[in-house]
Amino acid sequence: MPRIGSSPFAFPDFKGATRRLILINLATYFALLVAGFAFSSVAAQVVGLLAFDPLVFLHGALWQPLTYSFVHPGLLGTLLELLSLWFVAGFLEGFHNAGWVTGLYAVSVLGTAAAGLAIYAASGTLGYSVIPIPLYGCFGGIFGLLAAIGLLYGDLQFLMFFVIGIKARYMVIVYGLIAIAMLFSQQRMYAFAQLGGALAGLLYARAAPRRGMSFTLSEGWYGMRNRYYRWKRRRAARKFEVYMRSQGRTVKFDGQGRLIDEDPEDKKRWN
Repeated sequence: MPRIGSSPFAFPDFKGATRRLILINLATYFALLVAGFAFSSVAAQVVGLLAFDPLVFLHGALWQPLTYSFVHPGLLGTLLELLSLWFVAGFLEGFHNAGWVTGLYAVSVLGTAAAGLAIYAASGTLGYSVIPIPLYGCFGGIFGLLAAIGLLYGDLQFLMFFVIGIKARYMVIVYGLIAIAMLFSQQRMYAFAQLGGALAGLLYARAAPRRGMSFTLSEGWYGMRNRYYRWKRRRAARKFEVYMRSQGRTVKFDGQGRLIDEDPEDKKRWN
């Protein structure tokens, strides 16, 4: 279980999906950092390809909605993002399995990119200008995780900025109001994208099963396979009924393809 105590620095356990997400982000950050020292021009091109740019995405860079969240240009921003990711993902992983947390994070990241693309595309149609700021960092995924905490565990009290005690739902509202206020600045694309990540996290938390989408898909696959086998058994039962009638005997099967025993003496002969 996650620790929600009075200590402002009590972080959850570093395990499972939380550990994987943070280590992947750290590995990407240091890889780009080393590449920047060794090949500065090449590193800049790689960052431009991995960050989410609506114009580049519309011209075929379809991988950007997944890769932008692993790009972290600054040390301080990276540190704050990964500490936040550790806290919110570790907290949720105390109540849900790793697959559920990973799915929530991925959906929030994709929702962030979709919202950024939507406001950029709508700006030309509606006649207002939006500066196409390249999106990078896991801010959208973190906001989606935080929104899920506010929805599912809204009465739990956290320390906002490690100082102010506040319930989870009100903390999410505060961050949401800050993002809404940013819509009236030059960073409206960034703010709208962040709100898109929060909305995607809310929808996932409401719709996704507690055991994760992978578990649901596997259950659906096995259920479909079992229905197929039951259909084969019923078909074989009907064929066997026809065959036995041709031999002058009558046997009956139920709707599941199981033999209906009407004559105990006949059962002894079959055994």
